Amino acid sequence: MVQAARSGVQNIAEGSQASATSKKTELKLTNVARASLEELRLDYEDFLRQRELPLWEPEHPVLKRFKAKRCSSLQEVRTWLEEEQKRTDGKEHTDKHGQTWTDTKSRSKKPLSVSVSESPCRSVSASTLVANAALSLLNLCCYLLDQQIAAQAKAFETEGGFTERLYRIRSAKRNN
Repeated sequence: MVQAARSGVQNIAEGSQASATSKKTELKLTNVARASLEELRLDYEDFLRQRELPLWEPEHPVLKRFKAKRCSSLQEVRTWLEEEQKRTDGKEHTDKHGQTWTDTKSRSKKPLSVSVSESPCRSVSASTLVANAALSLLNLCCYLLDQQIAAQAKAFETEGGFTERLYRIRSAKRNN
């Protein structure tokens, strides 16, 4: 997973550097970056599936809060993670009718003894939060790279590569 992430970032940087001299290489490296990030996305999905953790839909309330936060640093993601864990850890464990699991309204007059793991409102694991947040960011990255690849391909079609542009400039100077 680390190598796929690193490859994605490095190929974006390399493609950007190559753009000055080769649009073809820029496009190729951007495609390699996109493929690396897609590999990482699949790895995160496997991570969740293998641990039987939920894969959230984009409209999940926790992901909506994550997206609204617009984290721009690792520290901001950590802060969001802490906030989400406090949000679920501090909740009283209730059933669908709002009755607490230790409600004494039963006939026995004794509090029910139910472990936290049986509660429908148990806290969400940090692994679930982080993996789903990473998937959200990867989906955005892949979407943006798709847009960049389309723009690069269009520019290459209309403007040609570096060598073609140099040839046009040389030809124009010779004709003058």
